[in-house]
This record gives sequence, structure tokens and C-alpha cells, in this order.
Amino acid sequence: MKRKGLYFLIALALGGVGAVQAQDSAAPADTSSSESAVSTYDGRWYIAPAVGGYYNDTDRNTNSRQFYFGLGVGRYFSPNMSLDFFVDHTNRHIDNAVIGAGPGHSNRQWISNSVGAVARFYAGDWNSWRPYALAGVMGSHHHSYLDSGWSPAAELGGGVSKAVGPSTDFRLEAAYRYDFDNKSQPEKDGYGDWLLGFSVVARFGTPAAAPAPVAAPVAPPPADCSTLDSDQDGVNDCEDKCPATAAGTIVGPDGCAQKVVIDLRGVNFKFDRPKAGETDISKSLAEPTADSISVLNQAVDTLQRYPQVHVTVAGYTDSKGTDAYNQKLSERRASIVYNYLTSHGIDASRLEGPIGHGESNPIGDNETDAGRAQNRRTELQVQQ
Repeated sequence: MKRKGLYFLIALALGGVGAVQAQDSAAPADTSSSESAVSTYDGRWYIAPAVGGYYNDTDRNTNSRQFYFGLGVGRYFSPNMSLDFFVDHTNRHIDNAVIGAGPGHSNRQWISNSVGAVARFYAGDWNSWRPYALAGVMGSHHHSYLDSGWSPAAELGGGVSKAVGPSTDFRLEAAYRYDFDNKSQPEKDGYGDWLLGFSVVARFGTPAAAPAPVAAPVAPPPADCSTLDSDQDGVNDCEDKCPATAAGTIVGPDGCAQKVVIDLRGVNFKFDRPKAGETDISKSLAEPTADSISVLNQAVDTLQRYPQVHVTVAGYTDSKGTDAYNQKLSERRASIVYNYLTSHGIDASRLEGPIGHGESNPIGDNETDAGRAQNRRTELQVQQ
């Protein structure tokens, strides 16, 4: 083996590591960016001088082992994958038996220089001991007294890597390399060799800056609920106990759905009243008239307090008389109540009708005077 070449590679390794360590020492005291790069992913280029032992295939008819040395240049392309381009050198001594000179090894050499690329695939955290697998392809140039030329080769293996600083790793690996050389010895075709190597990975250049910390979003101050009405029901969100009421729902002071009942029971009409063309409702109402007017005024108040409420004004009769006559009578009863509401401030757009139902839908017994009095009525039917 050429000792000067080996010494040169060792010196290059130590020099590269020293230069990188000098860069680290010159960095500011705040090393957060470097530590961040080491703990996650450092994509800088590196050099990787390597030395190791080479264990030759017995078919080579050379000494069984010798040192090899090499140099790689590469970088990580992801936290778990790197790619090196490399050269390495081995130098063997051919057996005396090959040249007919007896036992032992001759001074004749078999020199191999390989140029190729190798990918490594890592597992584990960047800062821990990281096992990896490797695969490489290369071309090997062989030179011996028998032949000089190129042949393809490939290798598979594995190893372990450890970061020892922001810019330095150590690698220890073993690999099997198969050389497709079929010319160096005419009667041989291909050789499988083993190698065990140690390399120092020295990254160069300025480490990538750590990403700027993302400021936590500042939550906006909560909105004043007394100024909000999310469901548009007329009750502010502070007091609304039912905050998702459907649009158009009638609600109470707590914002919850409330059924509006407008009860006109007690507003009963005299028999066969109102007459056609009669407009004064008080003359058509059963005695005492004041009680019926009070019920009507309560209905007006309810409609004014719930402006979203719409009602149908419907009139009814007892069973006395013909169906046709009772139909007209029920319509007059609905109409006179309708006019009372509109004359007291209720917009006609909120009223449907007036509608007459004749003697249908009785609420009292038409066989008694009291029951027939109950059936002579008008209803306000709330539309929900």
C-alpha cells in the first residue's frame, strides 16, 4: 500500500474536522440555530475521509487483507438519507504461486481504484446512535502485471453513525463489495470482498438558521354579549338561554320559544248578529258587552307586543238556520272582529281572512242554549 497516500487522507480528515470545529468556535455564544440543525436536519455538504480494512476474496490469489483509504463528498437530502460520491484505493500483493515462484506473496501488486456513489438510509433521532443500511455502485480500475482496465462493481452493507458536534459525525460500517472484474485473471470471473471502514463526516459552510419561533396567536377580547343577538330573535346573547332559535320563532324574554295564545273565548255574539251592513261590534255582542270588549282589547295588546305574530280571523255560528245562511253570518262575525283589530292599530298584513266556517267545528253542545252561545264566536288562530 502507498503509505504517503494513506497519510495524506488521514491528514485531510483531521484538517477538515479542525476547520469545521474552528467555524463552530467562531460562532456566537447563542448556538440555538446550530443545535436546531443538529436535532432535526442539516443539509450542508460534507467531506468524509475514510480508512479501514479490506478482506479479499480468496479467488484473487493475493494476500487476504490490507488497509484501504478513501474520500467521500456528500450531503443529507432528508433527515434519514444521505448520498456520497467517493473514491477509494486498495493495493494487494499477488501470490508467488500465480507467477510460479513458490509460496508466499510476491512484490507484484494488484492495485484497485474505485469511483462511485453510495446511498445511506438511517433510522433513529439525529443526535442518537443511528443504524443505517447502505447501497452503492461504482467503477473499479484494476492494474496488475496481467491486466489494466475498468470493471463495474456494487456493494451492500450497514453501519452506525453518531453526531459528535454541530458539524461532525463518526461512521463505522461494514459492506460486501462484488467486483465484476473478469480480465485480471483469465480463469476467474468476479470477486466478492468484505470491507470494514471508519469515516469522519465534516460538514462545512454556515449552519442553516433556526426557523423563527411562531408567535402564539393572541386571542381577541371576547365580544360584549349584551350587544350581540346571534339568532336575531330580539334577545341579546347575555340573556338568551336558547341561543340557536330558528328564524321567525316567537320567543319570550329568555330567548326560548314561546307559544302565543290569543284567546277570544268570552267574545260571544247575540243570536243572528251582526246584521248585514252592521259595523258597531258592541251592538252584536252578547251581554255583558263590556266583558267581550275587554277580551278584544287584550287580543290587540298581545298582537302589539308580538309584532312578528300573524293570525287568521275565523268566524263561526251555532246550528240554527240553513248552512248557506250560517256561512254568511260567520263571515260577518269574522269581518267585524277583523275591522275592530285594524281600527285599533293592527296592520292588515298580519291578518289573514276574514274567513267564515259556518256552523262547522262547534265547541259547545248545539242542543243547549249555553252550548249554542259558545258556538256563536270568532277565533284568532296564530300562525306558527
